[in-house]
Amino acid sequence: PPPVPGPCDPEDLIDGIIFAANYLGSTQLLSDKTPSKNIRMMQAQEAVSRIKAPEGEPQPMTEVDLFISTQRIKVLNADSQETMMDHPLRTISYIADIGNIVVLMARRRMPRPDSQESVEASDPGQESKRQYKMICHVFESEDAQLIAQSIGQAFSVAYQEFLRANGINPEDLSQKEYSDLLNTQDMYNDDLIHFSKSENCKDVFIEKAKGEILGVVIVESGWGSILPTVIIANMMHAGPAERSGRLNIGDQIMSLNGTSLVGLPLSTCQSIIKGLKNQSGIKLNIVRCPPVTTVLIRRPDLRYQLGFSVQNGIICSLMRGGIAERGGVRVGHRIIEINSQSVVATPHEKIVHILSNAVGEIHMKTMPAAMYRLLTAQEQPVYI
Repeated sequence: PPPVPGPCDPEDLIDGIIFAANYLGSTQLLSDKTPSKNIRMMQAQEAVSRIKAPEGEPQPMTEVDLFISTQRIKVLNADSQETMMDHPLRTISYIADIGNIVVLMARRRMPRPDSQESVEASDPGQESKRQYKMICHVFESEDAQLIAQSIGQAFSVAYQEFLRANGINPEDLSQKEYSDLLNTQDMYNDDLIHFSKSENCKDVFIEKAKGEILGVVIVESGWGSILPTVIIANMMHAGPAERSGRLNIGDQIMSLNGTSLVGLPLSTCQSIIKGLKNQSGIKLNIVRCPPVTTVLIRRPDLRYQLGFSVQNGIICSLMRGGIAERGGVRVGHRIIEINSQSVVATPHEKIVHILSNAVGEIHMKTMPAAMYRLLTAQEQPVYI
């Protein structure tokens, strides 16, 4: 793999490494979901100022072992080896080293809107800026910088492992594409979690007669998807795919008989499937996905461009890095509903009107337009 920059051997991070440190304490801060780096650093300094004893006063502390791996960060009492804290790596939002101090910031579980965990800002103009509780742990160690770099490296290694598990060789990505992917990691967090959960990713074996087609229609997952691949949009009645009972409409196909389909054009994927006609069995690696994509766009106010355009209810362009892309909008998808209201029969002008005036949290359901046309019988399926 491209060597992941950092102080550790990537293999060691998969197993986990341990640093000795002193635990000074923890404090809770309120934060926007995705603050800027500068704000994160100010938050880290605020946490230190709350916890560090003033000059000359004794500092209460506990000797701990800090366990860092690509899966999690654990804090163990150095004497008793009891676990004091255990955070899955993906909940760690920020890590800062300030001199010999390390600040580890972790997200609390995402609040339900009705719980006390989220605090609405009092200024009505700021209503959509929901705040989240961040827990900040403060440690002291001679190796502060090394610890922060190792945690950063654990993220990169975890991400490489994640790509590999999905049939993408990190070596095939240029350094720029790789760093772009790492930068978008936060945007796609929920998608990443879905794809990296092994129960969502499975191998399926389909038995069929030689010369029999698989009996599926595939469509593109849509530009803007975390892993561009193809989706099962329809299955032929009583064909091998449907008979197996193991495939669902919406499933993303990662590979066929060991050939990765990730990033390939639709026509190439179709040719690969057609080329398996004379096989008596096909092994698919799939990620279970509902046929309908749930989108959540956070638009603080009307000054924020939505960052996508719609033609006849279909998303036809998307601004890179905008709030829509972060929210999961995909090019080529048909909008099914906006804020729980169906728009399948809504005229274009009205859809544009609803979207251009929407602020706060905008919830949408979308699906690939080609799949929608098949499901509503506007198009006849051509099975392969």
